[in-house]
Amino acid sequence: MFGIPGKQAVTITPRAAAQITKLMTSGGHAGLRIGVKKGGCAGMEYTMEYVDEPDKNDEVVEQDGAKVLIAPMAQMFLFGTEIDYETSLLESAFKFNNPNVSEACGCGESISFKDVPNL
Repeated sequence: MFGIPGKQAVTITPRAAAQITKLMTSGGHAGLRIGVKKGGCAGMEYTMEYVDEPDKNDEVVEQDGAKVLIAPMAQMFLFGTEIDYETSLLESAFKFNNPNVSEACGCGESISFKDVPNL
């Protein structure tokens, strides 16, 4: 497990927690796994997938009824991230406020990280 003892790897805003709980309840899933993978114009992309059974190496964050699992390879990239959920006239989406990101592409779909070579 990566991080500081007693400190959650990520925080979840009340809006994000409500949306995650809604998705998990309607689909009968155990949680939502977040990670990162190589891709996009800035080098890395966030991933999200439904989880029915947590992996033994996932870091589990539970907040306001929502359960988020952080994939092992993503833990160092996501530490300190706030997960939010925003709704506008044109889109509704999860937003990652990640202090480890050094740049993001114009469309907001991919990122690169400070002092870390792309995977």
